[in-house]
Amino acid sequence: MHEADNSRGQALAELRGRLEEARARARLNQTVLAGKAGLGRATVGKALAPDSGVPSANTVACLARALKLPVRELLELRRTAVEEADGHPAHLPGPGRPIGEWEPHELEVHPAGPGTVASGERALPGYVERQHDEVLAEAVREAAQGRSRIVVLVGSSSTGKTRACWQAVQPLATKRWRLWHPFDPTRAEAALEDLRQVGPRTVVWLNEAQHYFGDRACGERIAAAVHRLLTDEQGGPVLVLGTLWPEYADRYTALPAPNGSDPHTRVRELLIGRTVAVPDAFDAAALAAATLLAEGGDPLLADALTRARDGGRITQDLAGAPELLRRYEQATPPARALLHAAMDARRLFVGFHLPQTFLTDAAPDYLSKDDYDQLTDDWAEQAYAELAKPGHGKQAPLRRVRPRPQRRPPGPHQPVDHPSPQPAGTMFRLADYLEQHGRSTRRSLCPPASFWHAAHAHLTDPHDLDVLVEEAEDRHRLEWAHHLRHRAASLGSVNALYVLAGMREDVDDRAEAENLYRRAADLGDTDVLFNLALLREAANDREGADDLARQAADLGNFKVLSDLAELREEAGDHEGAEALGRLAADHGSSTALYHLAMMREEAGDRASAESLYEQLVEHVGADALYCLAVIREDRGDQAGAETLYQRADDHRDLDALCRVVTVRHNVGDWKGAEALARRAAAHGRPDALHSLALSVERMGDVKGADGLYEEAANHGITEALYRLGRLREKAKDLKGAENFYREAVEHGITEAFFPLAVLRERAGDGEDAEDLYRRAAENGESAGLRRVVTLRERMGDREGAESLARQLADNGDPNGLSHLGHLRETTGDKESAESLYRQAAERGSAFALNFLARLREQAGDLKEAERLAQLADDLGSPDPLYRLGLSREKAGDREGAKHFFRQVADRGHARNMPPDGSAFSAWWPDGLDPDGLPTPPWR
Repeated sequence: MHEADNSRGQALAELRGRLEEARARARLNQTVLAGKAGLGRATVGKALAPDSGVPSANTVACLARALKLPVRELLELRRTAVEEADGHPAHLPGPGRPIGEWEPHELEVHPAGPGTVASGERALPGYVERQHDEVLAEAVREAAQGRSRIVVLVGSSSTGKTRACWQAVQPLATKRWRLWHPFDPTRAEAALEDLRQVGPRTVVWLNEAQHYFGDRACGERIAAAVHRLLTDEQGGPVLVLGTLWPEYADRYTALPAPNGSDPHTRVRELLIGRTVAVPDAFDAAALAAATLLAEGGDPLLADALTRARDGGRITQDLAGAPELLRRYEQATPPARALLHAAMDARRLFVGFHLPQTFLTDAAPDYLSKDDYDQLTDDWAEQAYAELAKPGHGKQAPLRRVRPRPQRRPPGPHQPVDHPSPQPAGTMFRLADYLEQHGRSTRRSLCPPASFWHAAHAHLTDPHDLDVLVEEAEDRHRLEWAHHLRHRAASLGSVNALYVLAGMREDVDDRAEAENLYRRAADLGDTDVLFNLALLREAANDREGADDLARQAADLGNFKVLSDLAELREEAGDHEGAEALGRLAADHGSSTALYHLAMMREEAGDRASAESLYEQLVEHVGADALYCLAVIREDRGDQAGAETLYQRADDHRDLDALCRVVTVRHNVGDWKGAEALARRAAAHGRPDALHSLALSVERMGDVKGADGLYEEAANHGITEALYRLGRLREKAKDLKGAENFYREAVEHGITEAFFPLAVLRERAGDGEDAEDLYRRAAENGESAGLRRVVTLRERMGDREGAESLARQLADNGDPNGLSHLGHLRETTGDKESAESLYRQAAERGSAFALNFLARLREQAGDLKEAERLAQLADDLGSPDPLYRLGLSREKAGDREGAKHFFRQVADRGHARNMPPDGSAFSAWWPDGLDPDGLPTPPWR
């Protein structure tokens, strides 16, 4: 009891001490501090008084911000101070239970070994720490210190990702943290429903995060909710841990194609910089550690090492992968056909639970003619029984599952008359390891006709069908894509209905387009009401268009009203536009009127814009007041402008001030934008100056940007120093650029190392340049050491260049060798270049394989070029195969060209090749059949 009270007293004393020290350092009395913090004088006095109670979280947060102290750390000290006298934290709201109450297998840690320990619990092997564990441990330490963190481990199936997360959170169990695993009724629904309720000191467990972030209905909203949780200074600390397979991580973080859809915007923002790779195999150090544990009496590790030591795939062995692989390879032909159908379904991203009817009908074309002829009447029953037997006490290759039926109340996205389809009949799930095996071994194969036919006949989830439409188009199987899209539309796919409606619009069939859009709207897609409104506008039915916009607003979608208002404004119907804008404001959204005001200003109608801003004051407050103030000031009404400025400042909304800087810039009011940016800087937000400088630079006003960057730098925005260096360099003022880069580096702007190194290299100071390149590399600029390789090569130090390139490769960057090979190739030394490319390729560089394939083709070795191009595609780079097709076509080798283009299509890249897959449309205008033959005309 005494120790707990003492700990609590120490925390409160440290909290007050840090606040008081910062106040004294800033030379602020308590009255001035209260004003800066937006608190009462008595509140501040009580918070700092040594004999008072613990201040509120809001008080601590406000004081921390005013004194420029880390908010999270001070809030964590406050939480420690309010712990109960027995040392346990006060009741913390939110989902989850203490970490110590969880059993690891409940959290999907793979079982290992055939049996249980004496207590009846399944045993875990000893744990071997690897590099990713260091990152996890650091995140756990920071979370324990009060800073919310997220780490997502990315690795193949059964590589130890979930176990690593379980080991990492154990120190938090002693600090009375709890853990929440959103799971029921579905993972995505559970996460979306309760993420906002998560309390402090909670581990959010997002194992197999594709279930959350990949959910088409909820994924983006879940990512946004996780981001909010991590940035909520008063709600933390929390620790978010997730796991993903590499293909999911690649899918979520890939940038969209130009003008293409971007379904994972928020997920990509959340994951970038927060993923950690988990290797497939133990390295030498990890194997040595595992051996010590085995020799110390760990029977599970000792058993695994007898089989997996050479390949280092210890975790996969523990999870039962070898037995699964053996059963797959030795399966009877009908059972293997079912597994191939399931593998293809999962690698084409069909849902985890696969209907038995689908698998049974998909299997026949996976059989040879002889095997098909030998099928018995009960072949399917026997094959399912064969695959359902659990192997080695753990997993079955294809196991029966019973998904929970969805019993959610109907809402705007699920009307009563359009319920979500429920899974019909028996469902099966493919073992994770076999799924991963299928992705790697079958990636070059297009599923046969029976697969597509079974999908069309038996799959009922519109999301699954939407995915297969894309996969069919990626493989240039256009006829199947067409029929699957219609099937998806009939089952309620809004995406399919939307695409089909657009197709009808393209051929001027407005009646059918409107019918399809209405069906999508009936399914709860309010965005599609804008398309319907456009059709009504085109038919001169403005009243009908307005009604549709009102419907959208009634359902909470104000964007339709706003977009329609802007459309009317652009058409010159100012009165109609304003009416729609007011209607949106009446519904609670001022966006339409605000955009109209900006459009009027941009068009030079400042009087009308001023009238709209006046109407907006009650809705958007400071934003409209600042805009009005600028307009009044511009026309010479200084007194009126100052009054409005004061009213806007009274809102204490500096974000609004920064937003209006952008507004003034967007309407071409550079003078107003600069004045407001300077006002924001004076009020403590100099980032407004920097943001405006970036915009001004993008507009081409280098002189104006230069001045704004200097002002921002004078206000402490050190990033502006780097931008000034860039501008000076572009202006050929290399001395000035170097000075700004050096000053930026001194202030911790690490991206300045690289351009500074380039300048020193150009100046002939190779030694200083190399040092700067190395420092750039230490701070995350991967090209830094590659430039050192270039530097050594140009200085004639070939041995040093090769040695460094190999060091890069050994440290996981094989592109250093590729880079050096390219340098040698440009000087005509193709033999040395090819040797370096091959060394890089052996270390997994797709970049090197691209170069090698080109060199082999130039040498006339087309067979080797094809093999290398296929290897590059296996590493995610399909360009070499496509380029081989183009070069064969250019050489007049039509059969060779078709051969390579068909491979690209079979591997799922037909739509992603420049220019937009036009080569495939030229060769096969009606698409390809599943077997690769041209599809006869069918449209």
